[in-house]
Amino acid sequence: MDFLEYVKAVKEERGDLTSGRLKLTNTQIIFKNHKTGKIDTLNSGEIKKIGWQRLADNYAIRVMLKNGHLYRYGGLKMFDKEKLENFVQSNYSLTLDTQEFSIRGWNWGTASFEGSVLNFEIKKSEKAFEIPLSNVSHTTTAKNEVTLEFHQNDDAPVSLMEMRFHIPSVDGVDPVQAFMEQVLQKASIIREIGECIAEFKELQCLTPRGRYDIKIFPTFIQLHGKTFDYKIPITSVLRLFQLPHKDSRQVFFVLSLDPPIKQGQTRYHFLILLFNKNEDLNIELGLSESEIREKYEGKLSKIMTGPVYEIVSKVMRHTIQRKITTPDASFATKDTPAITCSYRASNGLMYPLDRGFIYLHKPPVHIRFDEISSINFARSGGSTRSFDFEIETKSSIIHTFSSIDKEEYAKLFDFVSTKNFELRTSEPKLRKIRRRRGRVRDELGDSDESDESFNPGQEEDEVAEEFDSNVSDSSDEDDDDEGSHHGSGHSNYK
Repeated sequence: MDFLEYVKAVKEERGDLTSGRLKLTNTQIIFKNHKTGKIDTLNSGEIKKIGWQRLADNYAIRVMLKNGHLYRYGGLKMFDKEKLENFVQSNYSLTLDTQEFSIRGWNWGTASFEGSVLNFEIKKSEKAFEIPLSNVSHTTTAKNEVTLEFHQNDDAPVSLMEMRFHIPSVDGVDPVQAFMEQVLQKASIIREIGECIAEFKELQCLTPRGRYDIKIFPTFIQLHGKTFDYKIPITSVLRLFQLPHKDSRQVFFVLSLDPPIKQGQTRYHFLILLFNKNEDLNIELGLSESEIREKYEGKLSKIMTGPVYEIVSKVMRHTIQRKITTPDASFATKDTPAITCSYRASNGLMYPLDRGFIYLHKPPVHIRFDEISSINFARSGGSTRSFDFEIETKSSIIHTFSSIDKEEYAKLFDFVSTKNFELRTSEPKLRKIRRRRGRVRDELGDSDESDESFNPGQEEDEVAEEFDSNVSDSSDEDDDDEGSHHGSGHSNYK
């Protein structure tokens, strides 16, 4: 058997079961998150052991790596166990150990540490629960007591806020301090470890709005503003984008974040910086020549000079270790790779990318190609000068980008045609519109046929097949969360 695949798998992540696709090959375990597109790749040589355990109302595999990191992938059924046992044995030379959890309800037991996991056992080999220490955001101690606080997941319907452990003293030894030190070694607590690599003053930020001083450390990015401060772990940065503004004088630099940064009840899934291209900077990095040579392979310099946006993007590119996504080179209208349009109640810019679309900036939206179910080109409220561009995702969310100038149509249509998307058609509706407009022209004596150029390069019969027959206006209903990863909308077409 070459591989096992589970298309409706889930991953336990900070108390939430995130849906995705799980695939086991002879050399790797791969999980792709349906929501973010993030991929976990676990090489077989890195795996220490694999277990079988309950997870919510189904079963899961528990993968412990040699570096101590724990991954739990669920959504499996009892009848999957035998295939998994044989596959793990033959391909990874490991045994699929079965882990049963205690249901006694006792709260007295033994705490032990296994890699980055805190186990609580009622009796030997009878586990009550386990806590990935990467979920811990803060820890405090009091007499004979340790309190753990946890990172919150906005997608989780119920969240564990904190947990307290009472640890009695034994033979004059202070076990509380030893316990806390074990937690701190693996907890996801942002601390200033190492020197600041670079500091940028008064950068303009669109979301969250304001001017911020930005410091880049080896493990996190710090934003300091007049009212709010943020610390963004390097591991929470999913993608980097560098996008030129349509005025050719400015450029956006965007960080996609998961989990998002928070300001009160507002969640920001994107950090959007705006730069003027003609602003230059001379900066000295807080790195030694040996660090630049060994850790960053000489791709940074001790002294960096040039446009601010280029220095910021280069430093982030190599400290975060994510490639920078730019607009698709094959797409350009009027010498810029962006389309002016409206999304919900705001005007903005939509950028076709090599593997998706991104809209800036209120609210920002990123849609990957592998999320898209179909695309529809639709009339914009009866206007002859513009059209709507509708994207329906596989999760049945419809994003409507409206009021796009008809001159952009040909290039956008050619672009999506090369990506093998399903394009919706609406011959009956378009013909009805043309008959109505023809009657109006006859009554007014207007013989203007300029609207025929709406679908350039095509004959009338071909044009009529590009529009959906039952498209309804999308909802304008706004969302208080400006940092929302997805927009909202609805449609009645089938």
